[in-house]
Amino acid sequence: MPRKSRKQQSNGTPATVALTAAGVAFTTHAYAHDPASPSYGEEAAEALGAALGIPLEDARGRIFKTLLADVDGALTVAVVPVAGSLDLKALAAAAGGKRAAMADPAAAERATGYVRGGISPLGQRRRLPTVLDASAAAHTTVCVSAGRRGLEVELAPADLAALTGAVLAPIARS
Repeated sequence: MPRKSRKQQSNGTPATVALTAAGVAFTTHAYAHDPASPSYGEEAAEALGAALGIPLEDARGRIFKTLLADVDGALTVAVVPVAGSLDLKALAAAAGGKRAAMADPAAAERATGYVRGGISPLGQRRRLPTVLDASAAAHTTVCVSAGRRGLEVELAPADLAALTGAVLAPIARS
């Protein structure tokens, strides 16, 4: 009998499968993704802020985007609030490197198994070094991509850090 993939076993994404397997409490939030949207993160903040009944600025601080960078030749995951941008120098320092640059989108997709705009820090093809912006610790829960455009997962920042092996560091700038 053919073996079912983890995704087929749960009808979820690799990210939600990983969360379920770890026994972590989480909530998924789906929204209608607009392919014409200029910013995946802003789109998520607007949709989820309205759905959760929180002001947009609060949503932009609680919803995090997943970015991939090349730190001294190694792909590294950076998870920063939608409200900010990634400070590449701070990321390099937090990852123990000297230089960081944004990764090629095709390389990011190959390494994670996700498409741009749906890259989750959870359930990636292979575990990459991960740095979570320290601002996450100020929130009871944060949202990150659940592994596809239009789907976010809400979980405790400590659980996110534990499951990804993330280092917490101030890597976002306003």
